[in-house]
Amino acid sequence: MLLEAVLENLDALLLWGFIATALMTLVLSASRFLGWSRISLPFLVGTFWSGDRRRAEASGFVLYVIGGWGFATFYALIFESLGWANGWLGLIIGVLHGLFLLAVALPLAPNIHPRIATEYEGPAVHRPIEPPGFLGLNYGVGTPFVTLVGQAIYGTMLGIGYPL
Repeated sequence: MLLEAVLENLDALLLWGFIATALMTLVLSASRFLGWSRISLPFLVGTFWSGDRRRAEASGFVLYVIGGWGFATFYALIFESLGWANGWLGLIIGVLHGLFLLAVALPLAPNIHPRIATEYEGPAVHRPIEPPGFLGLNYGVGTPFVTLVGQAIYGTMLGIGYPL
């Protein structure tokens, strides 16, 4: 029943999922250029599949947008199950999502990503990417802040745009 409701709103889900993902990516990209963080989630996604850094960035962005739609679907299921959606609820879910990403997913990434070194070994030829570390701090002290801001914007946009 929840999935049926989400599928009825698929057009809005695709549109607002793309907008939310684009804005979140903009925040994270801007933070790299401003020197606040070195994290690039599209790059990390792309290097999972390709060792070629140029191709990884481009393919990672495409996969990242597809993943953004996947997470938008998850958010929509939450909105549908609660029976309401707005920017504040989206913001709360986005911050919780960001905390999970920083505290659980990034530290676990070296265990599943073929090119990220673990905390116990430095970057090497077969694992040339530095591990993110707890809260992504190995990518800069601003990483937790900009990641949470990006995720908060993502959730807020979905909460605003998802119709119930």
